[in-house]
Amino acid sequence: MYDPVLHIVLLEPEIPPNTGNIGRTCVATGIKLWLVEPLGFQVDDTALKRAGMDYWQHLNWEVVPDWDTLTKSLKGNRWWYLTKTAKTTYTDIAFEKDDVLVFGRESAGLPRELVEANEKTAISVPMRTDVRSLNLASTASVVAYEAVRQLTVRGEYSLPIGESPIG
Repeated sequence: MYDPVLHIVLLEPEIPPNTGNIGRTCVATGIKLWLVEPLGFQVDDTALKRAGMDYWQHLNWEVVPDWDTLTKSLKGNRWWYLTKTAKTTYTDIAFEKDDVLVFGRESAGLPRELVEANEKTAISVPMRTDVRSLNLASTASVVAYEAVRQLTVRGEYSLPIGESPIG
């Protein structure tokens, strides 16, 4: 299993294909995926596995029972909270190795109190106002690849190009 460069947290995810697709992105980028219960599906759900395809067994992932367990597990890391209401965009951040990217439920996003308590580290992906939100998997991919891009440009991380250890 790989040592993660970053961490993606899905707080109470609801839609298996989103989680599967995010898991696939995590394998491709070397990011660990954390799922905070309650989940809107079983982790052995067929749709979850289908979205992750044959990559799921290569994923560094963990399910935790609650927010407190998660915060204890990642104590000392920098945390970024993704929300459409944030004033700071993800491109304004200088991401660092071991940063934590936190995403909320598909139907409701992050809890308001969590965003308000972490306003200085809340970030967004800009979008036109006639769109309610972006797809969770799309948003996670955009932010994950920007973080990895920054780390790569600074020489702190690299991804192999043109190679596939899987299939």
